[in-house]
Amino acid sequence: MSSTQTVKLNRATFMFPLALVLFEFSVYIGNDLVQPAMLAITHDFGVSSSWAPSSMSFYLLGGACVAWLLGPLSDRFGRKKVLLNGVLFFALMCLLILLTTNIESFLALRFLQGFGLSVITAVGYAAIQETFDERDAIKVMALMANVSLLAPLLGPVLGAFMIDHISWHWGFIGIAVLTLMSWFGLKAKMPETKKSIPKKPLIYILEDFKQVFKNKKFLALTCALPLISMPLMLWIALSPVMLVEYLGLTSMQYGLAQFPVLGGLIAGNIVLLKIIDRLPLGKTVLLGLPLMLIGTLILMFGAIWQEYFIICLILGMTFISFGEGMSFSVIYRFALMSSEVAKGTVAAAVSVLLMLSFFIFLELGRVLYEYFHIWAYSLICFTFIILWFTFPRISLKKVMQERVEQGQF
Repeated sequence: MSSTQTVKLNRATFMFPLALVLFEFSVYIGNDLVQPAMLAITHDFGVSSSWAPSSMSFYLLGGACVAWLLGPLSDRFGRKKVLLNGVLFFALMCLLILLTTNIESFLALRFLQGFGLSVITAVGYAAIQETFDERDAIKVMALMANVSLLAPLLGPVLGAFMIDHISWHWGFIGIAVLTLMSWFGLKAKMPETKKSIPKKPLIYILEDFKQVFKNKKFLALTCALPLISMPLMLWIALSPVMLVEYLGLTSMQYGLAQFPVLGGLIAGNIVLLKIIDRLPLGKTVLLGLPLMLIGTLILMFGAIWQEYFIICLILGMTFISFGEGMSFSVIYRFALMSSEVAKGTVAAAVSVLLMLSFFIFLELGRVLYEYFHIWAYSLICFTFIILWFTFPRISLKKVMQERVEQGQF
């Protein structure tokens, strides 16, 4: 149930997603700037470097734990009110982490900062999907992804600079400042929304979620999202350990290694923008996933012939990220529209499944990497992409066939 009439994408209407993407950039760089600094942070707190990936895991767990509430609340009280309060909360948590003195309190604040992820996925993305027409909404998501990708591109370089020249604390100060700037932009440019459903006791949230999770199409399409995105999430979480500790790269070389990988994601999003109006919706996914499979096979080659591992790692991850760029926004749209329940609740269900999957498999990947190193990383990436070619692919083909039967392109 849409709360606003959809609009076409133009210079005036793009100001709202531009303000939102500034917050998205702040949330993402809240991970990508911190991850390369985690080796220095664990050293400051006097703990093992094996704690480094946990910063990202707890960040994602925080996102998963609150999404179930934020989406339904935005259905009842309006997207804008919930979004603006969420932005302020994230800025406050970035400032409070400056007071931490041990790894436990640091991870606790990382958990609370992770709420910002749900503000984006359960509230912000739902508002985008409701505000714009179908293909324009996908274009906006792809454009936002490209802008937000400045975070993982700049984050490692800035993180390396912090390690070498200043304290990691300044990173969180900068993130808080960017977040407050986005708050002012959203307050001015985000359209006001009416409550999309009548006020009811919060117990009805449970009934709405039951309806969403009983939808087999929703489950299949939503489960496709972590299968597509987990290899790149593992790269972001484990690449500091793989590249710096295992392969012996410097912090700056680690930062530069991010450019081809994340550049592939940007290129994939650009290709999506160029061809989405020419092909049936969903076709880009069927083109992108075979490229991701090729990327995982290149990773496997590098694990077998380890003298070529660094080349295979970067080349394989570039193929994988390119395919993800062509696929993710389309699958997200299909998953969100697969249920008739209010879109804040559906977006929250997507966010919960996505963030919980990230937390579980990142922690599993961290443990397996400690024992099996690059073999664990390569096999996990390969397994996720192979699994996509089972039920998620079948569900996508069914959705595309239904659209043809309904006369939708």
